[in-house]
Amino acid sequence: MGKVNLFIAASLDGYISRPDGSVDWLFTDGDYGYQEFYDSIGTVLMGRKTYDKVLEFGDYPYKDKRSIVFTRQDHPFQDIDKLEFVSGDIGKFTDSLRLSESDGIWLVGGSQIIRLFLEQDLIDEIILSIHPIILGNGIPLFDRIKKEVHMELINNASFESGLAQLHYRILKK
Repeated sequence: MGKVNLFIAASLDGYISRPDGSVDWLFTDGDYGYQEFYDSIGTVLMGRKTYDKVLEFGDYPYKDKRSIVFTRQDHPFQDIDKLEFVSGDIGKFTDSLRLSESDGIWLVGGSQIIRLFLEQDLIDEIILSIHPIILGNGIPLFDRIKKEVHMELINNASFESGLAQLHYRILKK
């Protein structure tokens, strides 16, 4: 059974990007566990806005994984193998995906889909890389979540760059 993992970076004040979606402030000096994590997953999940932003960076970076984009809009044709656009009940879809997936499932983002996943208890673990910068504004990591989410710390790491990485397990009620 596949676990849903949120592997994401944020500023110290809790933003995942600048207001325009820019992530130019993210460190690129090291891997910070990304490749090991990426190798452990079989499926990536994201919201439509995140998908659109990812395409702005050039070639689609997750071509070797099954990719699911949650959207409420019509989707354009994309000539990308393993890419699916899904609308409808996120909970039912994700529960079915968990049962069929033996590898990990990466919830890439963004903020709106993260909120929906947390509110429906669909995330199993959070790996949060906190960059030592205060942006002051932007797109928040956790925006208007309508419930408390309790976690237990699995691991933490700090790096010379000042980045701190926290790995939590979501406690299910």
